[in-house]
Amino acid sequence: MSKTILVVDDSAAIRSVVGIALRGDGYEVIEAENGQDALSKLNGQKISMIICDVNMPQMDGITFVKEMKKLPNYKFTPVCMLTTESEQGKMDEGKAAGAKAWIVKPFQPPKLLQAVKMLAQ
Repeated sequence: MSKTILVVDDSAAIRSVVGIALRGDGYEVIEAENGQDALSKLNGQKISMIICDVNMPQMDGITFVKEMKKLPNYKFTPVCMLTTESEQGKMDEGKAAGAKAWIVKPFQPPKLLQAVKMLAQ
């Protein structure tokens, strides 16, 4: 059974690029367009990893990670932030919320897949 990755980004183009890379490497992909949408998709199923943007409408990525970590089924699910944010302060905030990795856009799909291979449970 393949691992499932939740991709959270308000950009359909980014979700598409990430999804193509992940599916090409054998992963199942669930897409969400913001943190609120992503929380609604955490329905108890096994999620091996979450790739999440920071800046999104309705619920930003860091708030999403904080909320997701409160859910017993997802408390230990690894999160990689994929964002244009490169400030150390934002990275520290993400790490404090529970993010395990931080990739700055624009990104190279092989680098993303390397992070997924290391983190996906």
